[in-house]
Amino acid sequence: MDIYADILVRILPGLKVTLQVLVFSAILAIVVAFVAGFGRLSRFRFIRLITTIYVELFRGTSLLVQLFWLFFALPAFGIQFTPLFAAIVALGLNYGAYASEVVRGSILAISKGQTEAAIALNMTYWQRMRIVILPQALRIMLPGFGNNIIELIKGTSLVSMITLNDLTYQGLMLQNVNLSYTMPVFIVLLIVYFLIALPFVLLVRKFEKNLSKGVAKV
Repeated sequence: MDIYADILVRILPGLKVTLQVLVFSAILAIVVAFVAGFGRLSRFRFIRLITTIYVELFRGTSLLVQLFWLFFALPAFGIQFTPLFAAIVALGLNYGAYASEVVRGSILAISKGQTEAAIALNMTYWQRMRIVILPQALRIMLPGFGNNIIELIKGTSLVSMITLNDLTYQGLMLQNVNLSYTMPVFIVLLIVYFLIALPFVLLVRKFEKNLSKGVAKV
């Protein structure tokens, strides 16, 4: 067990970086998801076109390629990002594109009768969304958002490829120094990433239960 304790102590400095990337990219992804999700539903064709191009571009290309473009390719055009900022932007835009489909699909899943009833009450578009549609759609979104966050946690391991000293980077450096650590390093990384993901899984389940109770009371 000493070897695993030694590995854990050595890679823990990368935990702070991993959590920073996770938190800020998740916030960006959620914001982007709602913006792009509403954009896909816009009555204006130009907005729908722009958001569709964004969503299909980021869903249809590799996250690793996007990271490389932001960090290694953009400097050729005079745009320079720090490794941390490039990681946050790439992950946020990539998973935001996937989550935007969750937002769009959840809103479309609400019956048209709800919208018609809100219109009959003389509600504006944003009033309909805020009071009638979104409270119901949010309950549908939560499982999809939960899955996206879990995927995002796994995606953070790729930021080591742009020299960011995260958990995976620390583990790879340790493995390169001592090849006998190869298997134990990846076992420890597996457990640590699972422990990071577990609170998010439990939190999403709690939100789902609370929202279900709220709907049932109504």
